[in-house]
Amino acid sequence: MSRSKATSSLRFQPAGGAARSTVPVGKKQWLNIERLAHDGRGIAFLDGRTWFVSGALPGEQVQAQVLAARSKVVEAQTVALQTSSPERISAACPWAGQCGGCTLQHISHAQQIELKHNNLVEQLAREAVVPTEWAPPLVGPAFAYRRRTRVAVRYDAQHKHVQVGFRGLASKAIVEVQSCVILRSELQPLFAGLAALLNAFQQPHVLGHIELFSGSSTALLLRHTQSLHPADLQLLRAYCAQHQAQLWLHGAGEPQPDQAGQVLSYALPAYALNIAYQPGDFVQVNAHMNEAMIAQALDWLAPQADARVLDLFCGLGNFALPLAQRVEQVVAVEGVASMLQRAQDNASACGLSNVHFFHCDLSMPLHNERWAQQAFSAALLDPPREGAQVVVEHLAQLKVPRIVYVSCNPATLARDIALLTARGYRLEKAGVLDMFAQTGHTEAMALLVKK
Repeated sequence: MSRSKATSSLRFQPAGGAARSTVPVGKKQWLNIERLAHDGRGIAFLDGRTWFVSGALPGEQVQAQVLAARSKVVEAQTVALQTSSPERISAACPWAGQCGGCTLQHISHAQQIELKHNNLVEQLAREAVVPTEWAPPLVGPAFAYRRRTRVAVRYDAQHKHVQVGFRGLASKAIVEVQSCVILRSELQPLFAGLAALLNAFQQPHVLGHIELFSGSSTALLLRHTQSLHPADLQLLRAYCAQHQAQLWLHGAGEPQPDQAGQVLSYALPAYALNIAYQPGDFVQVNAHMNEAMIAQALDWLAPQADARVLDLFCGLGNFALPLAQRVEQVVAVEGVASMLQRAQDNASACGLSNVHFFHCDLSMPLHNERWAQQAFSAALLDPPREGAQVVVEHLAQLKVPRIVYVSCNPATLARDIALLTARGYRLEKAGVLDMFAQTGHTEAMALLVKK
């Protein structure tokens, strides 16, 4: 028996009872939805199992199709409605419910914000933490905000057709879409013509994926597994010239610009800064929210002109460079060496000499790092989803007076805040950031002050 068949046929033994088989993938089941999960999926209960159903709302009776199942948990998506909630709205995208990108288009934008706020409240409550003040949510545009996206591409040799679109909900299958309502307007025409372009290629089997970027200029990056046919490269160059977009190619090694001198960058107008980056670097996808987030972080830190501020997980200098315009010194630390180098280059290009950069794995103990032994007036951290448990322990040891924590995962944020409050900090403020409208992703910011 193959491993996949063996896995799919496993039977689970609930406590005190007979073996219970899993619900088969693809099965359809009528369910009564009772409430929403923190990511916006509907929750139903049936035969001792909890069902998480994408595209469903409380009070609805839906037909759900199973996407995955474990012993007592079933993941599914709505395929039909028997009764509809008065809160349901029509999706702006015809592929909503199929494409895995946007999962909340059936919920109003205001309700999405409330859902994410409630998620933050619940996660903090689990750690018995409540802020002195709930900050109003930072809200951005509901649509046309995404300035960077990865487009899935697959050549179907049997039908001699290139599939172009996005991965399906809980699936590796590609949903072939012709437009995307959350992409910025300048990327829409660049995206819309991709399917026709790639289906005209002579060697489509060498195609990997495509990434689109919008910033100080637009750009298209093509990942390819073998050298491109000269005729295909000519088509690609002509397409990018038609759309006034830079072309980047990613074969073996690092992504390379098709023409010398091409640079990707985004502006921070409020600070007269331009942040250069390369494909693969972490860049916030929502320009409006990024600028609002920086402004709020600086406001909450409230640094004095003579302050010395620590910026952890600094990336390209998204926070460090605006901070450097306001304080005497910024110490910026990043674990990805290539991004740290670009952050240094960005500081030099912007004429900022008061930022000192250090390369460090921030998941490891910091007691041997020289920069980590110094005193700071304030600290800012923007870690990945895993959070920053080691970092916050160290900040508590340093007794940094003010800490702003930007998070993409309320669960690890709550865990780390609980560590700080147990070590003499007060959670002064907390609030959500509307970075990913139409999705279940919750971003948040917290201010902690040493008692």
